Amino acid sequence: MNSTVQPGATGADPGSATPTLDVDRSDPVHRAWLNEAVRKVQADANRSADTHLLGFPLPPEWGIDLYLKDESTHPTGSLKHRLARSLFLYGLCNGWIRPEAPVIEASSGSTAVSEAYFAGLIGVPFIAVMPRTTSREKCRLIEFHGARCHFVDDPRKMYEEAAALAEQTGGHYMDQFTYAERATDWRGNNNIAESVYSQLRLERHPVPTWIVATAGTGGTSATIARYVRYMQHDTRICVADPENSCFFDGWKNRDPHATSDRGSRIEGIGRPRMEPSFVAGAIDRMMKVPDAASVAAVRALDRAIGRKAGGSTGTGLWSALKIVAEMADQGRRGSVVTLICDPGERYLDKYYSDAWLAEQGLDITPYARAIDTFLSSGHWPE
Repeated sequence: MNSTVQPGATGADPGSATPTLDVDRSDPVHRAWLNEAVRKVQADANRSADTHLLGFPLPPEWGIDLYLKDESTHPTGSLKHRLARSLFLYGLCNGWIRPEAPVIEASSGSTAVSEAYFAGLIGVPFIAVMPRTTSREKCRLIEFHGARCHFVDDPRKMYEEAAALAEQTGGHYMDQFTYAERATDWRGNNNIAESVYSQLRLERHPVPTWIVATAGTGGTSATIARYVRYMQHDTRICVADPENSCFFDGWKNRDPHATSDRGSRIEGIGRPRMEPSFVAGAIDRMMKVPDAASVAAVRALDRAIGRKAGGSTGTGLWSALKIVAEMADQGRRGSVVTLICDPGERYLDKYYSDAWLAEQGLDITPYARAIDTFLSSGHWPE
């Protein structure tokens, strides 16, 4: 009885080897487009000078310096410019961003402004999926860069709506909340942490005692915390979290499934779920900051240095001031760094509006009094 042996099977004729399968998807036209897109994104970094490190006035006899890394001076006006650049390079080099296919992002506003800028730079459509409560100025800036705003009533639905739009349009869902912690090179390469340490090099306290960040995706705190550990600096990382955000409770209780049933009033930070980019194990300390305290702090910043900033800056500044008070009370010297995340001009109808505060039921008076008392006496009131 005759039998047939399939090529490659045991007992096959040595002369009948399995053929090599070969599928070549290289595309010279696409590679030329990709090279040009990457060049344009990298050229933006070369054109953009590093952001300033500003001093917050404290009595010199305290021996403590407080600095604010002013990320509002990026071309798109916020800390998210760094993230958007990294996400676009990550998506381009992974082959996820293609010519003419839209890029879609779930965002509370600032990331979407920056991503809209980079989408326009390389010539791809962009759709921002955002809460309907996003400030009008952010929406205007997104549309200024040629992008489209797509609103949701429930901020918790942003993720699935963005993913669904990507599926419907054949586009790419950028998903900052997953990829923020990995798209940026946390070992250096002129990331925000490396920049801070370089700028502090000639200061009297060049290695900060604390760096205070706020968390939206968690990518910034992850980058700074990993860099500090990698470089073996004796700096601690504190993350300030606003009301209606789950990050503090999830971190405190070591609960990766923590949620919040309401969205944050402090745009750009705070999340209703524990985001994949929030690296809890790299953080030393967290503070839960009342929204009224965030607004009081951002107004105090305007009085102190003449700079308006967004509410997330106030959240970080409130925590930084409390840490400075703690150090002063203990007689410790050193430096503390926090961030100016974006400009206050985007929020004139919110954090700088007394009518908005009244509508929200926020009384900033006791928090403003606490800051003034501390700066004048050196003691933080109970």
